Amino acid sequence: MKTLTTPRMERCIGCHSCSLACGRLIHKRLSWDTAGIRIISSGGLSTGFEARICLACNPAPCTQSCPTGAYSQRRGGGVVVKKKLCILCGRCEAACPVNAVYLDDRGEPFVCIHCGRCVEYCPHDCLELHDMGGSDVEEKEGEKEES
Repeated sequence: MKTLTTPRMERCIGCHSCSLACGRLIHKRLSWDTAGIRIISSGGLSTGFEARICLACNPAPCTQSCPTGAYSQRRGGGVVVKKKLCILCGRCEAACPVNAVYLDDRGEPFVCIHCGRCVEYCPHDCLELHDMGGSDVEEKEGEKEES
């Protein structure tokens, strides 16, 4: 299983390249609203930036709150998302303790699935994908959302 981490956020310039890469490559829409990673100010330009990502909780509160099973637990932490099952209730967003589930204008939820596609788009090498152990089957299951 692989997990996205943000070990060098002091280098971040707030360009949002990672967010746009996620939205375009994973969710097929060029929008910050459809990204599983969000870059926010730490309080102003001089204080730097923070990356909001899923922390791969185990058990994940968002999965426990989902009434349809659209969000299910990924072995080792994090979630697998089955968009076809989602009824847009927003319970997953409300349940996330780190505000890492985002709803777009229609109420569709987006969360980091720890695929690592954003890593190569960060011009300052702020992000890393760490191998946390586990099988390749688990890894591939969590890497892509089902549409």
